[in-house]
Amino acid sequence: MIFLASCEQKRVANPMDLEQAYLIPRPIELKATGSSFLLSETSNIYYNESNTSLKNVAFLLAEGLRPATGFKLDTIATKKIPISGNIYLNLFEKDATLNTEAYTLTITEDLLTISANSPAGAFRAIQTLRQLLPPVIEMKTKQSVKWEIPSGIIKDNPHFGFRGVMLDVSRHFFNVTDVKKFIDYIASYKMNMLHLHLTDDQGWRIEIKSWPNLTEHGGKTQVGGGKGGFFTQEEYSDIINYAAKRYITVIPEIEMPGHTNAALASYAELNADGKARKLYTGTRVGFSSLATDKEITYKFVDDVIRELAAITPGPYIHIGGDESHATKPKDFIYFVTRVQDIVNKYGKEMIGWDEVQTSKFKSNSIAQFWSKEKNALGAIAQNAKIIMSPAKKAYLDMQYDSLSSLGLNWAGYIEVDDAYNWDPATYTKGINKEHILGIEAPLWSETIENMDDIEYLLFPRLLGYAEIGWTPKNLRNWDDYKIRLAHQKERFKALDINFYESDKVPWATK
Repeated sequence: MIFLASCEQKRVANPMDLEQAYLIPRPIELKATGSSFLLSETSNIYYNESNTSLKNVAFLLAEGLRPATGFKLDTIATKKIPISGNIYLNLFEKDATLNTEAYTLTITEDLLTISANSPAGAFRAIQTLRQLLPPVIEMKTKQSVKWEIPSGIIKDNPHFGFRGVMLDVSRHFFNVTDVKKFIDYIASYKMNMLHLHLTDDQGWRIEIKSWPNLTEHGGKTQVGGGKGGFFTQEEYSDIINYAAKRYITVIPEIEMPGHTNAALASYAELNADGKARKLYTGTRVGFSSLATDKEITYKFVDDVIRELAAITPGPYIHIGGDESHATKPKDFIYFVTRVQDIVNKYGKEMIGWDEVQTSKFKSNSIAQFWSKEKNALGAIAQNAKIIMSPAKKAYLDMQYDSLSSLGLNWAGYIEVDDAYNWDPATYTKGINKEHILGIEAPLWSETIENMDDIEYLLFPRLLGYAEIGWTPKNLRNWDDYKIRLAHQKERFKALDINFYESDKVPWATK
């Protein structure tokens, strides 16, 4: 045995194997050294005082560890490396060859050190750290366990810089508390983009002060006739800030020119015939369209984008553009081309579902491949980047199998292995890694009404999409992944997550 001096007492460093940590996403490089670090009641979290931007990361780490450990875990700025028994956060000298989210986690018997390329990288590192602790670290009450962490070095760097999940709050509305919980879930597996689908036929969910009836009328129902709801701009900003503290960028989507019945019901002048539509609570698609030949429509779009851009610090605004079957092709092209200019006018880059590439696409615009390969290839031909979200592989609202209690199946069934066993860079001939901004897994909400429903479709497939986005293909294989996934079961249980216990996975038990 090796005896070490901590700041107040000596302890025995127990042998542990970092190789048995079952981390998701799988790190790029991991080296075990066979010993352990003990987090104790005398431990604190230090950060280099010259890196004040790490204060938030230190706070979030302490906040996450305190409930289950019962430790005080003060966060302290320091000029020098702390004494043994503590956690130390630091930024290494910027390395342009690495993504900004790159980090190194060095665990010795004396000290646990997180070094990163940026605060975002340090935050990704603490997600790894949480998985190195016993699963009960996720509990909200004090647990009587020994908080030992296996020693070694982890060097990590994401494969794709864009790793997202979409939540549809339009078909069914989910409130601020639900969205924050969703953010926590995706952050815990190193996702860095939250795409919010804010408007559709069934409801308008974001306050636009210059067009108040969008929410007053257009936001008051949802699929099935429920009461609906919407975010005030202050509530939306609260979500933005919560996500930003977890280094997640929010991408708002205003669906147009189709999927717009909620807007068409709210303002008669947006309709071609000048007559307001009835509110819609079904799930049919493709029947609605803004009047693309009216100037009032572009005044409306300009106002919406202007207000949204002012409260959205991220670089993107998503304009939808899919399934606009009620819009003539030439009118669709004209509309998207004009709206693209409006988005750019307010300092944002436009994202649209893959149909938008039929317009005069600018190279700074982005096409989200969900349906047609020819559309994605058309965007690439216009020097645009692609977000990979093929419905047959990446749609979280698809059923796992024919017995699934929630979800749809129009794109097929997506079991846990199907969700994992594909590679964005080889999925479609002609779409290579250099064309791809990243990966996104959309969760449409026709069949889901509460957090239990969200969790059922999100878990465990979220983890596979997270690994596809983070880990290079040469380090990924199903046989290895399913074992690591199996060991996440106790963590899901500690978090009280309603997950789908697929028989494709040899779920581990205590």
